[in-house]
Amino acid sequence: MSAACKKEALPPSLDSTSEPPPLFDGTTRLYISYACPFVQRVWIARNYKGLQDEIKLVPIDLGNRPNWYKEKVYPANKVPSLEHNNKVIGESLDLLKYLDRNFEGPALLPNDPAKQQFAEELLSYTDIFNRTVSTSFKGDPTKQAASAFDYLETALHKFDDGPFFLGQFSLVDMAYIPFIERFQLFLQDVWKYDITAGRPKLAAWFEGINKIDAYTQTKYDPKEIINSYKKRFLGQQ
Repeated sequence: MSAACKKEALPPSLDSTSEPPPLFDGTTRLYISYACPFVQRVWIARNYKGLQDEIKLVPIDLGNRPNWYKEKVYPANKVPSLEHNNKVIGESLDLLKYLDRNFEGPALLPNDPAKQQFAEELLSYTDIFNRTVSTSFKGDPTKQAASAFDYLETALHKFDDGPFFLGQFSLVDMAYIPFIERFQLFLQDVWKYDITAGRPKLAAWFEGINKIDAYTQTKYDPKEIINSYKKRFLGQQ
């Protein structure tokens, strides 16, 4: 596990009135939004690999995006994106693997072929997991989302050399925690549904991951998360 990562001062978000950074000047930049779970995946990986000095954070105000971001940086106009070696790439799961291949620091995947194969299975399930839980918010999540959390509980029994999906902390945990964190907060607040009840492995996973500075330094305000989910899924203002 990586050493405790240093606390960094987070830069302010850039909006439509902001000038762009000096693009393609050799600086590696991770374009982010502090509230975005897809961003959080890659932000955790950056921190875990100790790349705070090598990869600069450039926060974008998604509610008031600067035109230059789409026109000059990333035509998809989404975050996260990574400016590296005079090109810009996106998609959070791709970026996790890109950081692992192209930068120094602790490996995000173990060398064990069985664990690597299981990692691919779990990564392929992320979209299904997110969709299953999100859809349940329109009905009764305590019933409709249970299978998704049961899947994770079963997956966490696969390896017993640590509390995480592959035993040791990996990019699989980074892929899931931003969403599980948000779902846990929302389900507990609105439905009083504790997703760890009856799922001891998931409870131990939460306990373990909250000891990792690379993750905890990326956490967003829980009240803001709950309020945004209430607006998005329940139509509350």
